[in-house]
Amino acid sequence: MAEAHQAVAFQFTVSPEGINVHLSHVALKQVYLSGLHSWKKRLGRLRNSFVTGVYPASPASWVFVAGTILLAQFWRLDPSMGLIGKIQEHLPGRGYLSEPTQAALCALAFATVLWLALILTMRSILKLLLSYHGWMYEAHGKMSHTTKVWLALVKIFAGRKPMLYSYQACLPRLPVPTIHDTMQRYLESVRPLLSDLQFQRMAALARDFEHSLGPRLQWYLKLKSWWASNYVSDWWEEYVYLRGRGPIMVNSNYYAMDFLYVTPTPIPAARAGNAVYAILLYRRLLSQEQIKPLMVPGTLIPLCTAQWDRVFNTTRLPGEGQDCIQHVSDSKHIAVLHAGRFYRLRLYHSGRLLRPRELQAQFQHILDDPTPPVPGEEHLAALTAGDREPWARARRTYFGSGKNQQSLEAVERAAFFVTLDTTEQGLTGPDPGRALDRYAKALLHGQCHDRWFDKSFTLIIFQNGKLGVNAEHSWADAPIVGHLFEYMLATDAFQLGYDVNGHCKGEMDPDIPPPQKLQWEIPEECQQVIQGSLRVAQALADDIDFHTFPFKQFGKGLIKKCHTSPDAFIQIAIQLAHYRDKGKFCLTYEASMTRLFREGRTETVRSCSIESCNFVRAMMDPAQNPQQRLALFRVATEKHQALYRRAMTGAGIDRHLFCLYVVSKYLGVDSPFLKEVLAEPWGLSTSQTPVQQIELFDLKNHPDYISCGGGFGPVDDNGYGVSYIIIGEDLLTFHVSCKISSPQTDAHRFGAHIRSALLDLLALFSLGPK
Repeated sequence: MAEAHQAVAFQFTVSPEGINVHLSHVALKQVYLSGLHSWKKRLGRLRNSFVTGVYPASPASWVFVAGTILLAQFWRLDPSMGLIGKIQEHLPGRGYLSEPTQAALCALAFATVLWLALILTMRSILKLLLSYHGWMYEAHGKMSHTTKVWLALVKIFAGRKPMLYSYQACLPRLPVPTIHDTMQRYLESVRPLLSDLQFQRMAALARDFEHSLGPRLQWYLKLKSWWASNYVSDWWEEYVYLRGRGPIMVNSNYYAMDFLYVTPTPIPAARAGNAVYAILLYRRLLSQEQIKPLMVPGTLIPLCTAQWDRVFNTTRLPGEGQDCIQHVSDSKHIAVLHAGRFYRLRLYHSGRLLRPRELQAQFQHILDDPTPPVPGEEHLAALTAGDREPWARARRTYFGSGKNQQSLEAVERAAFFVTLDTTEQGLTGPDPGRALDRYAKALLHGQCHDRWFDKSFTLIIFQNGKLGVNAEHSWADAPIVGHLFEYMLATDAFQLGYDVNGHCKGEMDPDIPPPQKLQWEIPEECQQVIQGSLRVAQALADDIDFHTFPFKQFGKGLIKKCHTSPDAFIQIAIQLAHYRDKGKFCLTYEASMTRLFREGRTETVRSCSIESCNFVRAMMDPAQNPQQRLALFRVATEKHQALYRRAMTGAGIDRHLFCLYVVSKYLGVDSPFLKEVLAEPWGLSTSQTPVQQIELFDLKNHPDYISCGGGFGPVDDNGYGVSYIIIGEDLLTFHVSCKISSPQTDAHRFGAHIRSALLDLLALFSLGPK
């Protein structure tokens, strides 16, 4: 193969005259440029680590402190109050240094210690300031004097020109709620779901837990919170994600969709070229920490960015009993799958990143390659879609040596995974609504053997130029992938663009070697395991009912005129829709972030509250007039916002109960209360997809150029999964999932209920769509 010959830097032959060495200058140049690139990245990381490590100060501030101390020494002043003299007395090698040199070195040593002390002081003050959350509970547009003073102090101590990870050491730790508060909040959350007798029983269990086992478990949890950066996140990753033995496809992975009404080019290789190049630009910004730190929208309050560490070069590896996450520091290739064949595509040539036009040529080579897959290769990726134990055993048995090990490492150590899909998706065909549902299912599970579900994310390029992402969930939450996806879409459409024929712009080097097809030797026994995983995955995929629809009648703009939080408005509408769909209330999960704290991930907002149920009953009662209903709606939305704020500020319910349960298992004790609580099914699982970089898009002139969000599978066999995105001022998009096998659910029926509930809520305010 041509690429194999080019990879050889030298060859030698042995003859009677001696050894003849033949050097390849081209190959040596590539080796030199590759090494140079690696060292530049290492030095860049070292510099960034230092700059981040001294934040909120800056390296230049040391020069100021040192200069001030030296200047004071010159004027015979001693700001150290004798400490410089003490240092000079113990200075090693004094006999070899002149008196002025000794004084200067000791002054610099004192200045450095003083500088570090100032950094620690500023960081401690900033951490204390960021522990204040009173601003979140104030009415919109009405800021108290306390909050104004606090905000001014945050501005003073927050430093200048922060990098992506600059605020990490300044973020407070997630607090552990008291047992009493969690018991009270839990009982309040389940009151509308239980009969009087059921509630009395649960209240008795809660009281017994609070006064018996609870304090013992809480002691260990407090101890962990003092020692660890976050008392929840590592256990959440391990027990909720990595110890799961069922398929991660549908059950854990989620997806993000392309532009809904726009496809920048119909040429799949060109779309892949621009998309991959945009993602690699994002990776460069990430490695240089040049991505702006994320803030609470409209504020100067930083959010934790720890989850960005593993966006790239990351794979979930199957294990027997528990999976693990593999992250490598760098990767210079991506893995590509097309028509059942795997390829390794190198991202660099002559020490530089491949240009979009060059990437297009690489993808086109793969699309044009007539080579058929070897036996077992076509459905190989189904191993990542089925149960974890068979995949773990197969990986250990059949992929531990030889070609299979090398090829699997090429996939698992790739920067990310790309699938060149053989189908067309999007708003196509005579029934665009159903086409959108098929598009969602294609992104969520595809054909069950054409995505590598273990990679941190898989970029999916469809035959008509549409694209999307399928992401693994254990390493990070959806907003992190969403941030990357927004950047990729905006860069693709507004910066890179395409020529008049739909091809990537720019020039290309014809000497770039083509992608390398990965080689496999898959025995018959392994093929049987693959087919078994495929059957499990296909049965799961075939049982998923999906309905994705845009809601155009009104959006955030009109909801805000109702002086209501858009998220609370939608959540109450979903509660009304669910009651109309099933005739009952259910335990509802809404994901809220806890990234105000270091290494925070998510907390649960229990959206089905006493107040929301009272409002829903009023809507179903014809005897209630609009004024009464509106008053109850106001109370319900205010309660929802209070619950959301609690979750964001570490005063939620479910993560605390989860960690108490984990401690009980470590101690080998059983808690009937915790066991019952953690077994309760989430009949309704909801999540809002945030638009985090609205400045990248021009919704006024290009309203169609924005992602329509993403979705996930149902959490409960008889429940619904609902994801929604608020786009601009006039558009909402919903992604509804459920199980076909359940007689209680129907995604299209529930979608219709959501539409009607939104319109009915708006009618309470005597407002209508324009």
